[in-house]
Parts: sequence; structure tokens; C-alpha cells
Amino acid sequence: MTNHRVHIRSERLKSLLGAINQFGFNATTGGYNRPGFSHADKQVRDWFATQLTKDGLMVTQDAAGNVFGRLGPIDTPCIMVGSHLDTVPEGGAFDGALGVAIGLECIRSIKEKGIALRHPIVVAATSDEEGRFGGMLGSQTISGQLAQGWTEEAEDADGIKLTDAMRHQGYDPDALQLSAWPFGSIKAFLELHVEQGPMLETATQSIGIVEGVSGVLVLSIDLDGVANHSGTTPMELRSDAFAGLAQIAAGIPDMIREIGTDQSRITIGKVAIEPNFPHTIPGHASFTVIIRDLSSDVMGLLRAKLTENVDKVCEQHRLTHRIEERSYIAPTLLDPALRATFLTEAKALGLEHQIMPSGAGHDAQTMQAFCPSGLIFVPSKDGISHAPEEWTDWPDIEKGAQLMLNTILQLAT
Repeated sequence: MTNHRVHIRSERLKSLLGAINQFGFNATTGGYNRPGFSHADKQVRDWFATQLTKDGLMVTQDAAGNVFGRLGPIDTPCIMVGSHLDTVPEGGAFDGALGVAIGLECIRSIKEKGIALRHPIVVAATSDEEGRFGGMLGSQTISGQLAQGWTEEAEDADGIKLTDAMRHQGYDPDALQLSAWPFGSIKAFLELHVEQGPMLETATQSIGIVEGVSGVLVLSIDLDGVANHSGTTPMELRSDAFAGLAQIAAGIPDMIREIGTDQSRITIGKVAIEPNFPHTIPGHASFTVIIRDLSSDVMGLLRAKLTENVDKVCEQHRLTHRIEERSYIAPTLLDPALRATFLTEAKALGLEHQIMPSGAGHDAQTMQAFCPSGLIFVPSKDGISHAPEEWTDWPDIEKGAQLMLNTILQLAT
């Protein structure tokens, strides 16, 4: 348990978060739009790097757009703390940005007290955590986990290639492999994030200490039938791609009940049909399927069952199909020693808390394969995230920030 009398400054933290969220704000909808490698995403990264420089930190930005600010010695492994600055389209104010702001606020609080550090502290603002291009590019780059050839093939849901988007914003995709940190250079990676679910609010607890993160499998499926006149083609003779899509979707709940767990999630999130005209039977449907679970074995079973269902439905509706894996991130158990440190410091602060899983992917999940990683949650009102209505009450934010600060001090001093 740390004995340092160092406290976060709440108003300074609130101001920093508000300043970050000036970028990509849609005043009409109340949403935030900083997709990875968009203009707003590049603007907020450059702005954040400038703030770190003003704070007197050693500032770097790598080929992936990750921004780092270092306080303390340079010859020992660092404590890295942070999250991501990119958002989903029309996302919320807290997802990612809060973890980055708290990371910098912790450094500011430590710096102004003049505390001597045995290990440097690095605040990190990672890039494309939301997976516009199918992975977690920022943390995969830091940890050297970019698969050979993936960068050149990756594209977003609209067919924009990752390499083109990066070059458009002035980044060099050919330098990504050179941006990996040396093994052993990071003692621990710490992340605070909003829960994006209802468990903490339901339990009236301020802190979630995450034990593991669900894996994420992203599939792209195309169904091909025959576009035809909706008035002259009998129902039993149709090759209706949308009817196939609808039947596949309707079978998902039964599939999870049969072979899934309470942590299984399957989502069809993006759909396109052609020719998408009221009087024409759809001849083509394309859609994404995202499978999540804490068990890689269960994820494999769900994928196999989904493939089996697609085969059956396509045979029934006289369709052909293609299934392509766009990305896969394995389920991850986070570092138990860091979890114990979070737990000790939470108890010392008198914070109501629970140990819990994460159904959403986070940078800490990727980083665990490279260095010990820990993740804490603060509550999300009504469990809402990835939407303008996303909200976390400020007293809960203050508690999470202080827990992060105390944990950093415990590790860095």
C-alpha cells in the first residue's frame, strides 16, 4: 500500500478531458467522431503531443500514431499508463479518452510533488484501438504483434486500405515493424476504462478490477443469390440473399444457448444488401459477424456452429457464400500480481469494488502478451457506450483516477 500523499486534481482532469473532446465533436448529435486515421484523430494526437511537451515530458510519436510522454529516468523499464484517443463514429466522451486523460493527470500530480521515481512513467495514447481496420494497431505495434503482411491487406468496412489512410495523415506504414518496443522495456501496462456495461452500476460499485478480457473474432460473410422481380417470382423459387441473412441472424440465440457461455456474444453489426430496391429480391447480402468469449475453445465451437448454420441456410435458399476471417484477438487473462495491487490499493482507499471480466476488447488485452498488464473499470450509466449518451458520474471518475495514481506510485517508487 502506498503512503504517498499525492492526490489527483479533479478540475484539471475535467478540463483536460473536455479539451480532448473538442476534436471530432458533432454538436447536432452530441457524438464524437475520431475514427482511426481520420483528420480529427490526427488533430487530437498532434494536440496531445503538444500538451505533453508543455508539461516538460520527453515526447515521441511512432509510425502508428501512438503518442508517448515520459517522466523520470530513461535507463530502467517504465510503467506505461493510458488508453486510446480514437472513437467509433458518433461515439461517447469517455471511451478511451478518459484513460488517456487520467494517465496524464497522474503524471502531472506526481511531477508537481517532485516525487523521485525508480521507474519512469509513460503516458500512452494509442491509435486505432476501436479496430476501424480490424485490429488494435497501436498496442499491436508497441508490443511487436503485427502479423507479417497484415498491414498491407487490412481495410475498413468501406474498403479503404489501412496503408492509404495512414499515408493520407502523414504516417509511414512501412515503418510499423520498426516501432515495436524492446522486450523488457515496459515493466507494467495499466489502463483505466469505462465499463461499457451495466454490472458496476447495478451493484452500486465504483471500481471493477478486470481479471480477463474476451477474445474477438471478426468474420465477413457474403451471400449470393439471384436478384429478381418481387412480384413475379414465386416464394418457393427465390434465391433471396436477405432471407438467408435473416435466418442466420435468427439462429444466433439458440446457438449460444446450445454451446455458448454466459460470456458469449455474437453480433451482426454491419449489413449491406443489393440491389437494395423495394421491388427487387436482394441478390447479394454482405455482413460482419463478431464472436466474443473468455474461452478460445468456446469461440472455436461457436465459429464452427455458425459455419454449419450458414451452410444449411444457403442450401435451403439456393445461395452460395464466402466466409472470411478479418481479424482474431485471443481471450486474455490479465496479470494476477497487478490485479492484486489494484485490489490492495482499492481496499486502502475504501472503494466498493468487484473483480470482473471484460466483454469488450482493450489495449491491456494486447499488451499482456508483451508485459504484465492491468485494467480497471469505472461505471457506465445504464451500461451505455459507443453512443452519445455514454456517461460516467464524476465522483466515480475521481475514485478511479486516485486508484490509478496510487497504483502507479506503488509500482514506480
